[in-house]
Amino acid sequence: MIYFLIYLFLEVVISVNIASKIGGVATFFELILSAGVGFFLLVNSKYTVFESMRALMEGEITIEEFNRLNLFSMLGAILLILPGFFSDILGILLQFSFFGTLFAKKILHLKSKKRDFKNSDVIDVEIIEERDKF
Repeated sequence: MIYFLIYLFLEVVISVNIASKIGGVATFFELILSAGVGFFLLVNSKYTVFESMRALMEGEITIEEFNRLNLFSMLGAILLILPGFFSDILGILLQFSFFGTLFAKKILHLKSKKRDFKNSDVIDVEIIEERDKF
């Protein structure tokens, strides 16, 4: 709840400051343009998902990175659709994977779970079945 109130406060302050500097007509066109870009990104997000799936299959990214890349890209597109300058700035930043990862680690306190298979306590065992002789 506190994050929502901070977001709402920043959205109002930033939007009022920018709108007073650029004017009402430019603000209107910026809102229309950013909503159009957001819809375009949301509709074409399937190509981003396919590219991420290719990278996942080739071992370039982990499953956590796959989920993060796609989730934050779609969240950024939705933020671009919402009116306001602060949401537009966040939406553009979330389109880049670096900022999505930074957002997950710092704001949401998510940590990447990478296993170290070299120093694992797993023991490789082979099971041999003995058959009774009749």
